[in-house]
Amino acid sequence: MSGPMVVVAQIGLVVLVLALAHRPLGEYMARVFTSPRHLAVERAGYRVMRVDPDAEQRWSTYLMSLLGFSLAGVLLLYGLARLQDVLPMSLGASPFDPAGAWNTAVSFVTNTNWQSYSGEVAAGHLLQMTGLAVQNFVSAAVGLAVAVALVRGFARSGTDGRVGNFWADLVRGSVRVLLPLAFVAAVALVAGGVIQNFHAHTEITTLAGQTQHVLGGPVASQEAIKELGTNGGGFFNANSAHPYENPAPWTNVLEVVLLLLVPFSLPRTFGVMVGDRRQGWAVLATMGTLWAGAVALLTWAETAGPGLAPLAAGGAMEGKETRFGLAASALFAASTTGTSTGAVDAAHDSLTAPGGGVAIVNMLLGEVAPGGVGTGLYGMLVLAVVAVFLAGLMVGRTPEYLGKKIGRQEITLVALSVLTMPAIVLVGTAVAVATPEGRAGILNAGPHGLSEVLYAFTSAANNNGSAFAGLTVATPFYNTLLGLAMLAGRFVPIALVLALAGRLASQRSTPASAGTLPTHGPLFVGLLVSVTLVVVGLTFVPVLSLGPVVESLS
Repeated sequence: MSGPMVVVAQIGLVVLVLALAHRPLGEYMARVFTSPRHLAVERAGYRVMRVDPDAEQRWSTYLMSLLGFSLAGVLLLYGLARLQDVLPMSLGASPFDPAGAWNTAVSFVTNTNWQSYSGEVAAGHLLQMTGLAVQNFVSAAVGLAVAVALVRGFARSGTDGRVGNFWADLVRGSVRVLLPLAFVAAVALVAGGVIQNFHAHTEITTLAGQTQHVLGGPVASQEAIKELGTNGGGFFNANSAHPYENPAPWTNVLEVVLLLLVPFSLPRTFGVMVGDRRQGWAVLATMGTLWAGAVALLTWAETAGPGLAPLAAGGAMEGKETRFGLAASALFAASTTGTSTGAVDAAHDSLTAPGGGVAIVNMLLGEVAPGGVGTGLYGMLVLAVVAVFLAGLMVGRTPEYLGKKIGRQEITLVALSVLTMPAIVLVGTAVAVATPEGRAGILNAGPHGLSEVLYAFTSAANNNGSAFAGLTVATPFYNTLLGLAMLAGRFVPIALVLALAGRLASQRSTPASAGTLPTHGPLFVGLLVSVTLVVVGLTFVPVLSLGPVVESLS
């Protein structure tokens, strides 16, 4: 097939698989989080943790459980990184320095998976398996739990703010959703050539007669949950461009499917749990419209080139893996920045100026197109509340969404949630470019250098994890500042979303009337898409104009 036909076939295959999985997976997850039954293995876990999975928690208790669990994860991962030289299967790797261990622990616990180190050099097999891979599961399950808690807030009526049990949601998300899917995905990746062993460095002789040391490891099992849990941290420094992580064009398509699978199925879960599947279709249509727009724009930018005129063959291949080519790299880049995955099969620093701009804007949307596991759904529902609030102002009615009135306290929580990420991104970028330590890490002068810094803080604040690789971040300054950005970008919105869930759950549902805004049709989808884009435009146009826009025009 010709180049354009290959592009269409790959995108069509991704869409087909996601469409086939949407209903069964979405409805299965709804049953998982509403079933009164506990599996035997789950009961054993609850006994070890000494928790009662049937005890409903108010939103504040749910939040404290989540924060305590996450803090324990940070401490454990920090200890593993600092002590890995005295632990088994370290492969001779040195312990992480304090700033690097802090950054890595925060990164994986917050589902960011930002890496300021080279995996094959800095991390041994024990740290990879018991530290990083475990967090890939549970950090994704935490996001899933928060989304389910918010959905319960919409679905319940007249409670005292109880939104479920964090420990039950965490265990069910891990055991019933992520583990089975990751197992199947890992087997498929092994069949495709991804390695899965415990080998240390093996000395080989290349075709050119040079000696090279190649690392083995349990890669397939980590690659599967890396994509499925929208994590993104690579076993190797080249991430999904490495042939041991992503051997062939078809495994590249599989990995794109994996990172989109759960986020695009969760709207079905939402529709089932609130008792109106049409609401799920509206959220899905909004996510799909934004994702399709990003794929189209990034593909156009990479194939048209810096001057937006057709390129000579291979003209934009810098930083691209030749096994995949421009279009597949653009599809991966749009999908990984539209979710909170951050995995890459190409160097994003080598994207064309407009292509890099699309990747940045994709994250600045708030990771809702379709977003990460759980985080995309609750982020989109927050924006849906903004949309109905604005519509209510225009017609002079008290805004309602799914029978819940959006009053002063609800919209205050929503506004704070929406403003958290821009504040982190803009303040962090300003601090970095205004200090000598921050400017020292910038590789390129001018607007591209600003784009490197902006991309880093956008990635950290949105818990994405991908990077413009030109920025040197393995320094105490960036390790500390980006770690703080990851923590704030993860847990401040979670606290506000859970508070909103508690407020909604305590309300009595209001029956729909003739004046109620329908939130399940094309009109609302258009409004929600517009609100998402306008929030980004009003907030970030100035800094984008100084970075990607100026670079594109020059």
